[in-house]
Amino acid sequence: MRRTRAFAAVATAAALFLSGCGLSSGDDTAAGGGSGDKVSGDVKGDITFATLALKPTFDDYINKLIADFEAKHPGTKVNWIDLPFQGAQEKITNDAQAGTLPDVVNLNPNFAQKLEKQGVFVDMEANAADVKPSYVPGAWDAFKVPGQAGSYGLPWYLTSEVTMYNKDLYAKAGMAATAPPKTVDELLTQAKQLSTAGKGKFYGWHPALENSFVPNLAKLGVPLLNDDASKWTFNTPEAVDYVTKMRDLYTSKAIAPDWLTQDHAKETEAYSAGRVALFPSGPNFLKVIGENAPAVAKATGVAPQIASADGTTNMSVMGLLVPKKSKNPATALEFAKFVSNAENQLAFAKIVTILPSTADSLKDPYFTQVSESDPTSVARKISAEQIAKAQNLTPVQWDDRTKAAVIGKVQLAVKGDLDPKTALDQAVDEANTLLAR
Repeated sequence: MRRTRAFAAVATAAALFLSGCGLSSGDDTAAGGGSGDKVSGDVKGDITFATLALKPTFDDYINKLIADFEAKHPGTKVNWIDLPFQGAQEKITNDAQAGTLPDVVNLNPNFAQKLEKQGVFVDMEANAADVKPSYVPGAWDAFKVPGQAGSYGLPWYLTSEVTMYNKDLYAKAGMAATAPPKTVDELLTQAKQLSTAGKGKFYGWHPALENSFVPNLAKLGVPLLNDDASKWTFNTPEAVDYVTKMRDLYTSKAIAPDWLTQDHAKETEAYSAGRVALFPSGPNFLKVIGENAPAVAKATGVAPQIASADGTTNMSVMGLLVPKKSKNPATALEFAKFVSNAENQLAFAKIVTILPSTADSLKDPYFTQVSESDPTSVARKISAEQIAKAQNLTPVQWDDRTKAAVIGKVQLAVKGDLDPKTALDQAVDEANTLLAR
């Protein structure tokens, strides 16, 4: 339970970085510059390693990592600091402005890219090519900047949702033999069937628009941004069709009226209460369901993530970045490689419900062998298998302000207060105004 809550805290901390502030930069960190700069020097001396909300739950793991690294590299010392998610964004932004960032920083791409564009971090394409093949491609690519050479973080840990579904509710709907949806179109079709059978007692799908809207558009093949990521472009006929289908679900009472404005936390509550049959979410939420709703957990089956037509799935990524102004960049880079190697990532994944970003770790029996009677192990295997084709489908430009503007328009369209095409056109205009700032 403590680790489940801790993982949720880590995820919350990562989410806070969706709305980072712009940075002013010094002469040696001009915007867009710095790709290809080589790190040099000996692996020795002191460095500072900053994580997000990992203390105290993972003290033993992190302290052992540090001790092992220092034993392998005599003359090094790693000072570990852990930032609580409250205020972490402001601190990192201020440290970047002052050139006093820790030597190794744990960030997600959504916040990191705002600093990467300023030339703050070491280019891993130029400095970690020796370890690049060890990571799954989608995780490595998450730290690239559109229109700019290089990649600026070593992937550390990942999450990739699965599709949980209530087999009892499927049976009540006469769909016991129906496989859970594999695509967004199948999701919408089954949502209607399940909700019709539920007659207001249960529904097929909770949209949780803030979480699902953009990944679902990406899975439908909608180009979210133009090629250089300078403009939002998601007001396509395919997107209009998707919003229209959601409106039709809402009009036919296949979506509960109050769900349009609710988030993932409320979606979790609805699934735990037996009010919704489908629950796309991270495998770690199986533990949450088990603790809060044992009867629903017992009825829960696990299937692969709802994917695009070619099988592409979504994932979230956390990584390790080394600032160019590190006082000890060679040691910092070596430590980042060490923390994120296959052996150490596998050890981490065995104590908390995350996925390693290293391909060899995913081949371990922990991810390949399952007990069919244990949904957690089934979810772990499914989640690991789909990482090979996973990408970070949510653009870093999808910050809190953009999300609020776009989802507000989509909610109006789903309720029937705006035509879907008009809503998406207005949403793109507002999103581009924010992006231009």
